[in-house]
Amino acid sequence: QVQLVESGGGLVQTGGSLRLSCAASGSFFSIDAMAWYRQAPGKQRDLIATITSGGSAAYADSVKGRFTISRDNAKNTAYLQMDSLKPDDTAVYYCNVRIRDRWSQAWGQGTQVTVSS
Repeated sequence: QVQLVESGGGLVQTGGSLRLSCAASGSFFSIDAMAWYRQAPGKQRDLIATITSGGSAAYADSVKGRFTISRDNAKNTAYLQMDSLKPDDTAVYYCNVRIRDRWSQAWGQGTQVTVSS
């Protein structure tokens, strides 16, 4: 079982920046891929960014060019640098990990990001 802990959220004004962190722990040898999701009130949880163990990243159109995903393999930690934030980015942000070709069924508590206009 893997445990995920997200941190770094907060309240920021439009145009501001935040950096989120996701620390993974548990009984595993290595993490294939890591991903960030977000869920706004009353909406489904959406995938916004992924990164492989080799560093290849992919983004949802809604965040492309503004958000950057990165990871520290030695620390089993993923990061999400969020720039040029907009009120539509307001959501709870979650991370997930893929180990042995399977995404974790367990989620962390998430971290709240609120962007004021």
